[in-house]
Amino acid sequence: MQLRQERQANPVADDVSALIAVTRPIVAGLLHSVSAEQLEPHGGPKGIKLKHLGRVRKANDGDLGVAFEYAIHEAVATHEPVVTERVTDALALCRIRQGAPASILFAIEKDGAKQIIDTKRDLITAESRVLSGKRGQPIKLARHMNNLAAAFRRKSTHPALPRSIQGLWKADLFLGSPEREHWVGTTIKIQPRRLETAEGLRIAIVPAQGEKSDAVRLDEGKGLVICPIPHDYSFMQTFHEGMRIVQVLMVDDFSPPEAKNLPNPQHREVGRAWAERRDLTVEDALDSMVVFAQPHLLEASTEELSADTFGTVVAAASTTTMIGPVPLRSPDA
Repeated sequence: MQLRQERQANPVADDVSALIAVTRPIVAGLLHSVSAEQLEPHGGPKGIKLKHLGRVRKANDGDLGVAFEYAIHEAVATHEPVVTERVTDALALCRIRQGAPASILFAIEKDGAKQIIDTKRDLITAESRVLSGKRGQPIKLARHMNNLAAAFRRKSTHPALPRSIQGLWKADLFLGSPEREHWVGTTIKIQPRRLETAEGLRIAIVPAQGEKSDAVRLDEGKGLVICPIPHDYSFMQTFHEGMRIVQVLMVDDFSPPEAKNLPNPQHREVGRAWAERRDLTVEDALDSMVVFAQPHLLEASTEELSADTFGTVVAAASTTTMIGPVPLRSPDA
């Protein structure tokens, strides 16, 4: 597989291109959450057409969370300023202060399986260590990957993990510094009230909560560094708008959206661009939508993407993930 990284070179000039950028990882995220068994009658992850995605990916309470995990991961990977600056501050509170932050996605859930998608082969090396926040030498991450993957499926494997990271299997991302080879387990919750503590988790990424402070801070009671992501005129607003567009399209098999379902004309324009590609495979649709990005907005590069499973966990087949940037905050914010 290949991963196209698109780094933002200039501010977003219009909302349509920004929303197209953010809907692409949302669609990819929802595709990845469908099991191989459900995709098989439609040609598998590489053969399923866009118009069939809504039929096999039935809406559930986890849709928003899956898409949010992908959006955060890709915002870090593409160095989106609003997210990257806050992640950098959160990592500093975990004593990781060197180099630009990186993200390893550990959040693909399919029928009880969990799969690692690493953006570079060498992100997890023999010397990569996970900082648990406990005293003592940080634990080498690669040595315990088999047990981390197995622990997601079977509670009986939990004791095989060192006590300081026995809850690390609950991580959605590993955030850290490739330069230092230091990583921390990160949980992502679209609903902050559902935050859970676990041995080995260090950072919690949540949407900013209106009247509450959106400062990156250490919650000593939970033992987590809380990293709120701003909403108005920023990352979360764009994300939620993109998610609403995708939800409407999924319900109606990616047909052109009606004004009653998407009253905002810019949202309908984004919906029509997807609808024009409903007979393409999801993979081809994701690839072709890049042409609607703002000219000179992105600096693109392509690299090989590896998908590895560990231990006895068998993950469903995956498809190419096309990554688009999330826009900068509005200059009027």
